[in-house]
Amino acid sequence: MRWPTTAAARSAPTRRPPSSPFLNVSRAMGLEENIFGHIVANRAQTDPDLAIVTFESDGGRDDVRTYRQLWENGQRVAQCLIERGMQPGEHFALLMANHAEFVDCMVGSSVAGTVFVPIDPRTRGDKLAFMLNSARCKGVIAADYALAQVAEIRDQVPGLQWAIGLKTDEGAQPISSFSGVTDYAGALPADVPSFVSRTTDPDCAMEIIFTSGTTGDPKGIVMTHRRFCETSAIVPRVVGYQPGDRLYSGLSLTHANAQGITLGAALSAHIPCVLSRRFTKRRLWDITRRYGCTSFTLLGGMTTAVYTEPPRENDADNPVRFVVSAGMPAAIWESFEQRFGLRVLEFYGAAEGGLTFKPIGEGPVGSIGRAAPNLQYRIVDEDGRDVPKGEPGELLFRPKDGSAFHVAYFENPIASAAKGKDGWLWMGDIVHEDEAGWLFFHYRKGGGLRHNGDFVNPGFVEKAIADSGLVDDVYVWGVPAASGAPGEKDVVATVIPKPATAFDPQSIFRACRNVLEANFVPSYVQVIDAIPKTASEKPQDRFLLEQFNASRSSIFTEQLPSTTG
Repeated sequence: MRWPTTAAARSAPTRRPPSSPFLNVSRAMGLEENIFGHIVANRAQTDPDLAIVTFESDGGRDDVRTYRQLWENGQRVAQCLIERGMQPGEHFALLMANHAEFVDCMVGSSVAGTVFVPIDPRTRGDKLAFMLNSARCKGVIAADYALAQVAEIRDQVPGLQWAIGLKTDEGAQPISSFSGVTDYAGALPADVPSFVSRTTDPDCAMEIIFTSGTTGDPKGIVMTHRRFCETSAIVPRVVGYQPGDRLYSGLSLTHANAQGITLGAALSAHIPCVLSRRFTKRRLWDITRRYGCTSFTLLGGMTTAVYTEPPRENDADNPVRFVVSAGMPAAIWESFEQRFGLRVLEFYGAAEGGLTFKPIGEGPVGSIGRAAPNLQYRIVDEDGRDVPKGEPGELLFRPKDGSAFHVAYFENPIASAAKGKDGWLWMGDIVHEDEAGWLFFHYRKGGGLRHNGDFVNPGFVEKAIADSGLVDDVYVWGVPAASGAPGEKDVVATVIPKPATAFDPQSIFRACRNVLEANFVPSYVQVIDAIPKTASEKPQDRFLLEQFNASRSSIFTEQLPSTTG
């Protein structure tokens, strides 16, 4: 793997000359906080030594960042980017799990005026090449454990000019074994350049964050500084974070949830947060106790995974006041609250925009809440006509003032126009509104699970299987019905058996028949070692379908007792 050595990289000075267009650091305090780097710059002046982000380590040394450290390291990263010839508006990729350097690079990108492209470090092959090419990345900063994946597709990405490797405790090969890759520690200047920011327009791109690509090629969402900062500012108020709180997330910073609901909100509101390198359900409660975390985030599939853990006497002995959840199954909502001694604040949203919240103790269990105060919404049928309350339809949003919602997928005008048709953000999700104005999520458009004429709620099936105590994780989805009926699906329960146990797939069917109506009992049980998930812990149906079709030995059907007479 070899990258061309640019003249800028060979001869760049360690400091910008006095004539540079950067803002001077003495002007940092009081910067308008509609640019990401400005938030950190201001806090580095007013509260420099607050340990704002802790990257916890399982048995190792924690990595902590104060506002001052984030600001100083960000300036070093900015200088490093400039030395590699990066101009304002140009793109580079971040390919790593949750490390402190990830946030340093976010700050550095803002200072340098560049655009960072976060990519799940598990991504490889054609998908990785597609993302780097489609986002027009000129460089990549990757953890050592992801460098081999970059090396595999280097020849497929002609625009990639440089690479930097971050040494971690997980790398299988030393960074020096990858030709043309510079060590991160050596790439950053030792001194701190005395400038603030080349980013002056809050409406310019801060990052390109990819959709999960569960139904096709991922699309690059252009996230502006203004939208990121406004979201980060509104989340603490809407969610109800308080002074003295400490936030936690195990979600990847390559996903909008961890960036906005946890990191951005923490930086904006002076509320310390703790991040794990990766989500861990087994250590979740120990982490909250160790660091005194009062709130954490969960997304749909994570909730069931946590719930399947064997009950412990101290489950409710934790400092957590509430969980910020997206996709808490109604079937386990109240049981989850009671078991772990907390409350659930449900929300719904997407990286493109659109946001609802159900405050704690308000509204019916199972609701995704009401629209955020800065938004208005509609629910429409296939022809774009508003549906009556109680009827399902697609959810649309636009700003409260009636202005058009602008959606930008990078260099994809067709997808952008479709997502923002008629000035509304078309969410692609089917919901309904009750008479009191509470919204309820049904399914992703085109992804409803209808079996024998009934819509099957996967949450009830997952709860039945989780309560059986037989599995380590479960996900319920659908495959085209064997009957061939249009729009019909057969129900698949994908399970990971408890380790070191003799597992009988028929026990899953029996557990379901004991508590579920007949039409909710799975048609198939799929037994696998790991459920493929995105960086946001969302199960990936298309990979499960590939395994379903390729390995019939892992698929089981119910063996009903024979009858005679």
